[in-house]
Amino acid sequence: MPAIHPSLQAATTLEAFRTAALAAGFDEAMARSWAPHQVIDDHAHPFDAEALVVDGEMWLGDAQGTRHLQPGDTFVLARGTVHSERYGAAGATYWVARRS
Repeated sequence: MPAIHPSLQAATTLEAFRTAALAAGFDEAMARSWAPHQVIDDHAHPFDAEALVVDGEMWLGDAQGTRHLQPGDTFVLARGTVHSERYGAAGATYWVARRS
């Protein structure tokens, strides 16, 4: 499984994550928050994404299986990767860097 850019994983604030993402060549970086028990069925994005979970928990499913992600965990999705998402009882927040 690919790892996120080391400077993204080292970030301790959203602003540091955003600064590191832009320096690493990403187009944008943001926080995404999801409601408790939200389920997002199979879909894909037209961008590459590298993310760091900062709150709550989620399950990310793709062709490699389903991963349970908690604060401090990371994930990488190449553009066009079909995946699904399920969020825990408290929802989840992750910081994500995107590159078109």
